Amino acid sequence: MTGGALLGQTFHMDTQTRQDHAPGGARDRAREVLLAAVRGLVLAAVLLPFSLLMLILTVVSVALVPLGVGLFTTPALLGGVRALADLRRGLADEWCGIRVPPAYRHIPASAKPWTRTFAQLRDPQVRRDLVWLPVDATAGFVTALLPAVLVFYPVEGFALAAGLWRPVARTEPYWYGFVPVTGQASALGAGALALVLLLAGARYAPRLLTAHFRLTRAVLAPGAAELTERVRVLTETRRDAVDSSAAELRRIERDLHDGAQARLVAMGMDLGTVEMLLDRDPEQARELLRRARQSSADALEELRDLVQGIHPPVLAERGLGDAVRALALRLPLPVEVSVELPGRAEAPVESAAYFAVSEVLTNAVKHSGAERLTVDLHHAGGALRITVTDDGRGGASVAGGSGLAGVERRLGTFDGVLAVSSPAGGPTLVTMEIPCALS
Repeated sequence: MTGGALLGQTFHMDTQTRQDHAPGGARDRAREVLLAAVRGLVLAAVLLPFSLLMLILTVVSVALVPLGVGLFTTPALLGGVRALADLRRGLADEWCGIRVPPAYRHIPASAKPWTRTFAQLRDPQVRRDLVWLPVDATAGFVTALLPAVLVFYPVEGFALAAGLWRPVARTEPYWYGFVPVTGQASALGAGALALVLLLAGARYAPRLLTAHFRLTRAVLAPGAAELTERVRVLTETRRDAVDSSAAELRRIERDLHDGAQARLVAMGMDLGTVEMLLDRDPEQARELLRRARQSSADALEELRDLVQGIHPPVLAERGLGDAVRALALRLPLPVEVSVELPGRAEAPVESAAYFAVSEVLTNAVKHSGAERLTVDLHHAGGALRITVTDDGRGGASVAGGSGLAGVERRLGTFDGVLAVSSPAGGPTLVTMEIPCALS
């Protein structure tokens, strides 16, 4: 049994008594108590001072935002606060089996300092982190330090009872807790107090450490309101996904009916006419056969385009990078594609990313007046990041029912985000990020 698992358990008195009668149970219990004390001391002496330091630095940095300095220091400090909170979440899970789930909003790496600063400050999880800092430096400090006090402070009391009081209490009383030690009798009183503290530590030290991490979870964990908002967002993205699927099915049906199906029907009619003209007018029959052959080729091309619009074969076989390269080759403008993907994402993520890139590139070709396009794909920070840049006239916007709004809805199904920077006169920078892991 590991120390982390032991610290995550609450022993009832009858179970504890039975275990203490067994040599193995007593050793495990002593190890549990000692681990709680040592870990509490590490928290109180090493980690908790960082909470106070980060609180002071963050408050000063936010106060300097109007002067412009805080725009650059605040994101870095909030990142440090997040790292400190993530460390505490990991320790809570490892030492006491208490899970504290994070719920940070995703912010594109390309966001400007002003946007990034206020996006982080509006994030409910970041605000909870900032509230947690003073709580951690006060109540958290007490709950972390008490296990160490209850286990290690009795050592001094026992030392006083054993005679250490003589060199330290020569001219004035030496206080051990609330006991003034002036002689052997009062030193024995200090020893009695130390025994009481040690017994309390043996019983409550692990529980106090667990209480510390429960306090951490109470402050850092998402509340009911945020979970309700999360359910609302998921409901909307699911509805968008269902609507998109229905629209895609209608498009496929329309393309089949108006394209390949019509050509195949015409080809069948031509072949029927050929049968009747073979003997009477061979030249006309040959012309109809030529037209039927062309119709079959056109139908095959349309079917290939239709399959390409559903799920490109190169995407399934070669992955997102090669699929985007193949897509770039079909565009009328020169496109530079840079890919740094050490693995492959899940098929739905790759499909969403591919069609998002396709929509952005199509918009750029049709509306931007650009002469050159650049696409960059890489994976960093647990997210697939795609940047599409054009040197066109600019003015692109997600609002107004443009194709970019559809891209945003498509990415939202996977908790992805879309950021557009397109000042008048260009250039236009479209950044897409989808949280995912690569195989």
